[in-house]
Formats: sequence, C-alpha cells, structure tokens
Amino acid sequence: MEIPTVNLKTILLVHWLLTCWGCLVAWLPSAYAWSNFTVLAMGVWAVAQRDSVDAIIMFLVGMIITFVTDIIDFGIYYPVGEVVFTGWQRDSFRFSVGMAILSLILKPLSCFCAYQMYRERGGDCTVNFGFPTVTSNRNTYQSLEQNRSTYQSIDRQDSPVNPHLYNEQDNKAPVRI
Repeated sequence: MEIPTVNLKTILLVHWLLTCWGCLVAWLPSAYAWSNFTVLAMGVWAVAQRDSVDAIIMFLVGMIITFVTDIIDFGIYYPVGEVVFTGWQRDSFRFSVGMAILSLILKPLSCFCAYQMYRERGGDCTVNFGFPTVTSNRNTYQSLEQNRSTYQSIDRQDSPVNPHLYNEQDNKAPVRI
C-alpha cells in the first residue's frame, strides 16, 4: 500500500491555525500555547533544512510530547471552562475547545507523516539501551586463533630517548621548544 506524501508545510499550517483558534478563548494555560507554538517552530526548522534528520526528529518528538500534555490540559481545564464561560462567551468557548480537540485528533496522523519524513531523510529508529546481545549464530563470535602478528610485542625494546631529561654525559640541560 502506497502512503500518500503530505507536505510538512501543510501540517504546520493546519496545526498553527487550529492552535490559534484553540487559544481564542483563554480556557487553557499559557503552557498550551507555548508548547504548541514551540513545536511548530521546530517544524519550520525542519522545513528550512530539508536534509536535517535532527530537525524532523525534534519536531516528531515535540508533537508526541504535546499530544500527551494536551490531553492532560484538556482533562484539567475543560471542566473549569464549562463553569466559567456563560452566555455569549459559551459559543466562543465551544468553538475554541472544538478546534483544540481537532488539533489533538490530527496529531497522531501528523506524527505518522513526520515519521515517514524522518525515514525518508535517512533516520534510523534503532533503540540501544547498551545491553550486550546474545546470539546463537556462531559465525558472529571472534575466533581465538587470530593472527598474532597484529598484537603488540611485550618484549623489551629500546625505549625512545626522552629529550626533556637531563643528559648526564654532556652536562647540558635539554633544549625546550
């Protein structure tokens, strides 16, 4: 199945517009706007540097983090907004909530598209926790019968002369450069 390519500029424009509309009424904390606009700035960086793997992975990680924090913000501040906004403000509040929720719904799709762009730019998503791996394939083990000529000899050899040592035969101090 061929995945259609979505332009990163389109993703940024849609999320910027939805975030602006979500902040239309002050029912969310300022951290919502700061975090989302910061992630969008990382997206602009990813647009500006088309070959940068770092830019697109920062945008992707930021989108994932804001997805989680947006859920938390909505859960905490929506009930407060339901009580606070009454009358004509209630319609603006509902519109703002709807746009913020639409942005939240589109974030997993945007993350998927950003991940595809990350892979296209040469990113590799391998996680290494530093634990040694064990395999049953004996061809991957090093042989004990290696060429011993590659090892350094531990036999006594003439050590190089240190020019900074005092030369007793000439009764002269070494010359320093």
